[in-house]
Amino acid sequence: MLSNETRQSIFKDIANVYRTRQQIPALTQSYPEIGIEDAYAIQQLFVDQKRTSGAKLTGYKVGLTSKAMQQLAGTAEPDFSAMLDYMHIAEASEIRTSDCFDPMVEIEIAFVMKEHLKGPNVTAVDVIRATDFVLPAIELVDFRINRRQGMSFIDTVADLAAVGGVIVGSNPRRLDQIDVRDIIGELVCNGDVIEKGMSSAVLGSPVTSVAWLANKLSTFGVSFEPGQLILSGSFVRAAPVKAGDKVVARFNHGLGDVSVEFV
Repeated sequence: MLSNETRQSIFKDIANVYRTRQQIPALTQSYPEIGIEDAYAIQQLFVDQKRTSGAKLTGYKVGLTSKAMQQLAGTAEPDFSAMLDYMHIAEASEIRTSDCFDPMVEIEIAFVMKEHLKGPNVTAVDVIRATDFVLPAIELVDFRINRRQGMSFIDTVADLAAVGGVIVGSNPRRLDQIDVRDIIGELVCNGDVIEKGMSSAVLGSPVTSVAWLANKLSTFGVSFEPGQLILSGSFVRAAPVKAGDKVVARFNHGLGDVSVEFV
């Protein structure tokens, strides 16, 4: 475990990436003694600093929801991060790659909460009752820590669970209108389908993912609040993007398309 002084130093290094535009090395290589408790504490320092500066908490994201990605990261459970208002990107807008560090995209289902929801012991039924509607979404994945140096689960957690931004669509669906386990999504880049998957790849159901997060957050004394948006996890592999790429996430069940362009 790291000292509070070392946690503060790492948080400052991550925050400085936005100024220097230079990623930092994998924390698990620089600090072999770092643990998962340290990683979440570093993440929280970043979120607290942003909120002190005026950013608003808008929800949370779940990451590493597939078994394949968990094995790759060396973990047996997902991770999570808070999301802040500046991370929300308008649909069909342009993203400057110069504002990113190592951008990738994923497709997800976003849950919008209508009721307070707090663990422990939250079930799928509780999530369904507390959800207002779901939306199609693209997650902009980005890395302040250099993923090419062998990032581990701990590195990813400290790096805000690799969240860079989120683009949500405008076709809401209630959970009594669709089978949320049976959503097919395609990730289309420059007109070509590069990834395709089904929502059941997310812990069997995105509802299960949201329940997991509600229970996990309860260990930190945190709950979901009405209006918050919860990204439930990708059901395709993350795909790298570059300037000139036009990305479309295409979903069935009336959820429609979400698009964004990289310039």
